[in-house]
Amino acid sequence: MKPASFEYHAPKSADEAMGLLAELGEGAKILAGGQSLVPMLALRLAVFDHLVDIGKVDELKGIAREDGVLSVGAATTEAAIDRSDEVASAVPLLARATPLIGHFQIRNRGTVGGSIAHADPAAEYPAVALALDAKIETLSVKGRETVAAADFFTGLWSTSLDPEAIVTGVRFPIWTGRCGFAINEFARRHGDFAIAGAAVAVELDGDDRVKRCAIGLIGLGSTPLRATEAEQELTQHNAGEHPADDVGRLAVERLTDVPSDLQGSAEYRRRVGAAVVADAWTAAVREAKEAQRG
Repeated sequence: MKPASFEYHAPKSADEAMGLLAELGEGAKILAGGQSLVPMLALRLAVFDHLVDIGKVDELKGIAREDGVLSVGAATTEAAIDRSDEVASAVPLLARATPLIGHFQIRNRGTVGGSIAHADPAAEYPAVALALDAKIETLSVKGRETVAAADFFTGLWSTSLDPEAIVTGVRFPIWTGRCGFAINEFARRHGDFAIAGAAVAVELDGDDRVKRCAIGLIGLGSTPLRATEAEQELTQHNAGEHPADDVGRLAVERLTDVPSDLQGSAEYRRRVGAAVVADAWTAAVREAKEAQRG
């Protein structure tokens, strides 16, 4: 199939893009990298009268580290993130998630803002943003706003973003101390969306107690999820007190919205989810233990 006809717009600034959205109304849609939207248009799962392409807006690109935060412009490609030593150093979880996204052709075009705004619960970046308490920066006729990732994802492929607003960037807090990070997922083929996945971050104190941890879940609900009850159970306990399999079980046992489809039943996804959480937890704790004690 081919997309329904639409009018193409290529603004040169974020303000111009926002103005077009406000002017064109509900018939307009932001085009970032297009790696999610274009297939949906081609299959006529989505139809828009206007596409507003922000891929050439330079002010929405770039990576900067300042005051304990890594800021990534919304139009920064996944390939640019993959190549960035700054990302690998400051936010290892983001760097390690990137190679799992599709194939390199997709990463050359796909963008961090596009992935976050598309809000696919089986995508890696939304789960990483949620796990790390990232802040989503937006621009609309009301001005610039910052939304916590925990408040941004509202449903399947839906967010709290106003229709006339655009994502301009994502701010990731930089974890310091004895930290470890791991992302693990299971897919039928490399490049496919994960049947289930987990993004884990953990910080240990000098006695190997868990000072803080984060467990983001991929593909296990209608939105990216965070295993907050498991995190609370693990915090302030020695990292070896809970066997990895118990951590996996804790992370998924209270999930109520696990999808069931041709890729697997809800129970199958739950079992896979527990396994990938266990493996990611083991790897993250091992890395944190190997970090120099303060």
